[in-house]
Amino acid sequence: MMKTTEVMVILTVKPGVTREEVMSVMPAEIRATVELYLSGTIRQWYSRGDGRGVVLFLDVKTVDEAHAVMDVLPLSKENLMDHEYIPVGPLVPLAGLIAGESPRK
Repeated sequence: MMKTTEVMVILTVKPGVTREEVMSVMPAEIRATVELYLSGTIRQWYSRGDGRGVVLFLDVKTVDEAHAVMDVLPLSKENLMDHEYIPVGPLVPLAGLIAGESPRK
């Protein structure tokens, strides 16, 4: 079983939502996300290459914790974004590569 170290959240603008609708909420969204970054809750954030949203890596251990973080953000409260939650952690197959190795001296 994989140990979850972060949750990746992919945010995509919902179909039918206009740029103007998103931009009207952006000042509050930016303030809220910067506060989460400065507190360490958002570890990394990226723009999506297709221009339809962002990808965040949250310092949480469960998808439920990630939901709690995202649900209070302005864009989420206004129901303008779809969210995909993906728990991530260390690459599990690596343990198999080192299993059975004797300790180095």
